[in-house]
Amino acid sequence: MSTQRVILIVEDEDAIRLTLRDYLKKKGYEVLVASDGVGAIKHMLDNQVDLIVSDYRMNVLGGDYWIKFLHTFCSNKKVFITSGFLRPDFSIPFPVLYKPFDYGKLAEMVAAALETEKDAEN
Repeated sequence: MSTQRVILIVEDEDAIRLTLRDYLKKKGYEVLVASDGVGAIKHMLDNQVDLIVSDYRMNVLGGDYWIKFLHTFCSNKKVFITSGFLRPDFSIPFPVLYKPFDYGKLAEMVAAALETEKDAEN
């Protein structure tokens, strides 16, 4: 029996966070949401998270320190960063989707990342 994959969306803009949550739920994922890095950490402590989709720039624990946290403490998780702020010349250790991005493209990336992870588990 296959278990439902859990995605954590970390996004400070309500409209994006909730629309993306609903979109990914319709794709069959369990979706948790947080509006900043602190809320995300709480979810990661309470739940098994398979993949993180996070905005880069947030008022509470966002930006470079959030990226450092994810890189240091979540190296075992798939992470995608979204941003309307970053430029391609910024060095980020995760794939970046530049806003505005196509939800279909994100869903393809999520499916591919989780399929790769599933293959590695078998």
